[in-house]
Amino acid sequence: MLGWAILYPRQSDNRRIGRSEGILKMTTRVQVEDNLEKVSTGSAEIDRRLGGGIPHRTLMLVEGQPAAGKSTLSQQLLWGALKSGQDASIYITEQTVQSFLRQMDSLGLSVTDYFLLDQLRIYPVGIEEDVADTRKSFSLLTQHIAEQASSRVVVVDSLTTLGGQSSGDEIIDFFSRCKAMCDGGKVIIATVHTEAFGINVHTQIRSISDAYLSLQVQVSGSQLVKTIQVAKIRGAESVTGGIIGFEVEPGLGLRIIPLSRAKA
Repeated sequence: MLGWAILYPRQSDNRRIGRSEGILKMTTRVQVEDNLEKVSTGSAEIDRRLGGGIPHRTLMLVEGQPAAGKSTLSQQLLWGALKSGQDASIYITEQTVQSFLRQMDSLGLSVTDYFLLDQLRIYPVGIEEDVADTRKSFSLLTQHIAEQASSRVVVVDSLTTLGGQSSGDEIIDFFSRCKAMCDGGKVIIATVHTEAFGINVHTQIRSISDAYLSLQVQVSGSQLVKTIQVAKIRGAESVTGGIIGFEVEPGLGLRIIPLSRAKA
């Protein structure tokens, strides 16, 4: 039976990945007030479109087709949290620590300094043969997330890979437990392919989540058009529900563009 393995980066990996130890002396840790109400995405325009940023105590579901930009959006949110001085953890299912850091660099969203300072913890999660059932595996992942006491923001990218061998009840239970952790102050962001678990499961996890973003990619002429629909964000400062056009540019990351241009 398939199980999961959370791969812990060795401390020695930190030294090999960094450019130089001098970085550590130049970077200072930002103290964050416990009552800070919003997590910034690092982009004033994206914050505005999300209704003022992501409220603390938010479980966010980022759903979309393959290649719709789910990982890039979650990485933008992660970078924004780190930039605003909040510790974070990310669980990655399709990359190594090194490839993740390289990709962030390529987007102009470098997080290497935060990783070296232990403000960012990166956990590759693999699927391996194991005698443990999937319910135990979900419980282990939930427990591991709960143990990240210093991380106010946690990203799981992507839950599609992890939930492929699991029942609907196990996936719904995972979201319910994450919601309980968010009620305690965390922000948890999970990406998943559209309808990967069936329409009934997705309907329920959308309901459990405090925020739900739906990403789509469509062909318009000779171009691929990517959009984000902000279906809901509880506690947002302004009205949400609009559709946002965006593109991903090397060195610039995720950039909002007018829908008129996206559809041109």
